Amino acid sequence: MTRSELISEIFNKQSFLCVGLDTDLTKIPKHLLDTEDPIFEFNKAIIDATHRYAVAYKPNLAFYEANGIKGLQALKKTSDYLKNFDVFTIADAKRGDIGNTSQQYATAFLSPDGDFNFDAITVAPYMGADSVMPFLTGPEKWVILLALTSNKGAFDFQFLKNHKDDKFLFESVLETSKEWGTPENMMYVIGATQADWFMKIRQWVPEHFLLVPGVGAQGGSLQEVCKYGMTKDCGLLINASRSILYASSESDFVEKAEEEAKTMQQDMAELLKTCKHKSL
Repeated sequence: MTRSELISEIFNKQSFLCVGLDTDLTKIPKHLLDTEDPIFEFNKAIIDATHRYAVAYKPNLAFYEANGIKGLQALKKTSDYLKNFDVFTIADAKRGDIGNTSQQYATAFLSPDGDFNFDAITVAPYMGADSVMPFLTGPEKWVILLALTSNKGAFDFQFLKNHKDDKFLFESVLETSKEWGTPENMMYVIGATQADWFMKIRQWVPEHFLLVPGVGAQGGSLQEVCKYGMTKDCGLLINASRSILYASSESDFVEKAEEEAKTMQQDMAELLKTCKHKSL
């Protein structure tokens, strides 16, 4: 999916919701555990309930890898099923290694000839340009770099200052990585719990899309993120995982997930009114 296609979907659906498919077998409704593939059956039900309100889906690979071959088979079925809808797909893999290893990761998750063929992959940038460049395979494939995350440990390293230029480490990531990609093929992960920094971040990357986890269960404010992070093209994908997936642990989980996604979409539609976007 290209940038222009993503923007079109956002304004067509009046939503910039990304549903994180962090499917945990210990949390899904127990009646699904008797099915042949509980992970996929749960994902399919969630996708069916939410695709009218979401523009993106983000399976977190750890939740699939933890279940071995069966988990990867469920991931394959999920990625195939998502191709039935006009949605942006993200492999939340957080990869990052030396160049030839990164090339293999890129082939595994982004190749049109591979098993998964996601639109985007999350990448840790801390091994430098040669670990990121293999993922930049074209304008229809995206790298989403970790820049400023929502976890408490973000302060351990991301706010360390370089005494030569007085920049925080995450600022250096933003500044340097802009030379590796463009707003057409690179996004950044910025945690919603770091909302105070969005205005400064937009000075570094005024046009790039930001993937924003941390709204909802982690306490981030959608309104605050949009106030300082939204652009004329929206420029945001807001991820919600637990608040939608586990809105109910009973047989009504589909209805409750749909209600939560619809509520978020309605809030997003109001916030999109502040955009100065012109129809593409």
